Amino acid sequence: MQPVEPAPGLALAVERFAFEGRLLFEGLALELPAGRMTCLLGPSGVGKSTLLRLAAGLLPGAVRTASDGEPLSGRIAWMAQSDLLLPWLTVEDNLILGFRLRGADREVLRAARERARVLLERVGLAERARALPHELSGGMRQRAALARTLVEDRPIVLMDEPFSALDAITRHRLQELAAELLRGRTVLLVTHSPLEALRLGHEVRTLEGLPARLGPPLRPAGNPPRSADPALLALEARLLEELAGAGREPLGVAA
Repeated sequence: MQPVEPAPGLALAVERFAFEGRLLFEGLALELPAGRMTCLLGPSGVGKSTLLRLAAGLLPGAVRTASDGEPLSGRIAWMAQSDLLLPWLTVEDNLILGFRLRGADREVLRAARERARVLLERVGLAERARALPHELSGGMRQRAALARTLVEDRPIVLMDEPFSALDAITRHRLQELAAELLRGRTVLLVTHSPLEALRLGHEVRTLEGLPARLGPPLRPAGNPPRSADPALLALEARLLEELAGAGREPLGVAA
């Protein structure tokens, strides 16, 4: 399902940002290519989630610019680590909750509900549309959260470790589903998993240090979702070395 409008690139500039007395960012700039997925890796506490919130406009302190020059208001969707489904609403009603909270009129709500049903079909939850969240497995809840993010139909999507709590098989399947459903959108996905980043990202960026700095973009060969073949696993090993501080030289563009 393509976004309702062409996805612009997103440029983020942070001159200086401190949190609880720690200078997290200074002179940091990040560019997200239009219609592509960028994956962000780094050690815990380096500021990945904070940078994601700055990109979303949830925190002050960053200059955000869309490549098409249009305002970013109403063009960004957010997917958190936890599914955040309200326990007293059905799956379908959880998907359209944002429209209700914004006071959407009847026609807009009807269109949103139709889109929700299409997406529930795409994520394999059509038969659970009237179920309550406690009746779903963890993988089902994350699929519902992904569908809720896409119901908003925003060209820019920001995701904060959306699959980290899942078992390996469910995580693998949701990675493939996300790659399919997010195609054509500008995506920033924060993850702790180098392999997940390499499978899904058109570009992979690392964040390290204090204040944090971005490593050069790594562009794995082929289109996501990639298979974990020997070449990708070798790249994962190199990336792990870099993240652990053992790499002798930064990674560049992969052939």
